[in-house]
Parts: sequence; structure tokens; C-alpha cells
Amino acid sequence: LEFEYQERLRAERIAKENAQAFRRLVESVVDYAIYMLDTEGRVATWNAGAERIKGFAAEEIVGEHFSRFYTEEDQAKGEPAAVLALATAEGRYETEAWRVRKDGSRFWCSIIIDPIRNDDGVLIGFAKVTRDISDRREAEQALERARQALFQAQKMDAVGQLAGGIAHDFNNMLAGVIGGLELLKR
Repeated sequence: LEFEYQERLRAERIAKENAQAFRRLVESVVDYAIYMLDTEGRVATWNAGAERIKGFAAEEIVGEHFSRFYTEEDQAKGEPAAVLALATAEGRYETEAWRVRKDGSRFWCSIIIDPIRNDDGVLIGFAKVTRDISDRREAEQALERARQALFQAQKMDAVGQLAGGIAHDFNNMLAGVIGGLELLKR
């Protein structure tokens, strides 16, 4: 009995240490905003990445509704509630979209929302991961603009070659006409 008690204490201590290590891991990530929402969409936890990306300190945002990160247009469409409903129904929600920082600036980000359920399957909240991918999006857009410019340049080159070929053929015909006129003139 004493052995079982000691083993249970040891297992509880290990579980507690693992939970603390995991919490420290999540809190130290700075490239991803990783936080939890309650079932209503209020921010329950906040990591350093969320503070860096979104601009809010934990004490400013914990307890606030996550809809404040959405653009006014998306809020008006009811998107915050819709994405929580989708995450709940489908087991995950993933997208890329505009979001708003504390200072009002917008950034393009990758978003994942996973429902969190207890052992009985009851929804107890949501895990939310956001990554600022504005730089990647800008690079993709610059690449697309370069492709379009190349396509336009290739079209112009083709038109130029065609025009040059037509001019050459016209010159050849014109040379024959001029030669005939020279003969007639003599």
C-alpha cells in the first residue's frame, strides 16, 4: 500500500513537472501567438509570441473577446462566432486572413483554431495559434507581379518579332514593286 502511494505521488510530481515544462515552452515561443480561448471566445492564456505579434500584454487582453483581433469588416460579418462554430463542428479551423494589432495596423496571418475537450468530450475551450506571414505574402505578391511583368514583356517581344517579320515581308514586296516601277520608268 505504501509502495502504491509513493508511486502515485511520484506520477503526480512527474505530471506536474511536465505540465510546468510545457507551459514554459508555450510561453517562451515568440514566432507564434499561442493562446487559449474559453468556450465563449474570451482569451484565457497569452504567450510571448502573442504579445509580440499582436501588441497586447497579457494583463491587457486576458478576459477580452478574441474578436478584437478581427477587422471591422469580418466582425460585421459575424466571422469570430462562425469560426468557433466551425472549429467545434469540424474539429479544426484553419485559414489565412487579415488581423488587427493593438495599434490598429493590419497583418496577414495563418490561423489555426482547435477545440479543446475534457475527458468526457465536453468542449472546454479552444487552442488558437496565429503566425504573422505578412512577409511571405508580400514575397508571393512580388513574385506574381514579376511573373506578370515577364509575361507582358514576352508578349511585347512576340508582337515586336511579328511586326518585324511583317515589315520585312512588306519591304520585300515593296522592293519588287519599286523594281517594277523602275523598269516602267526606264
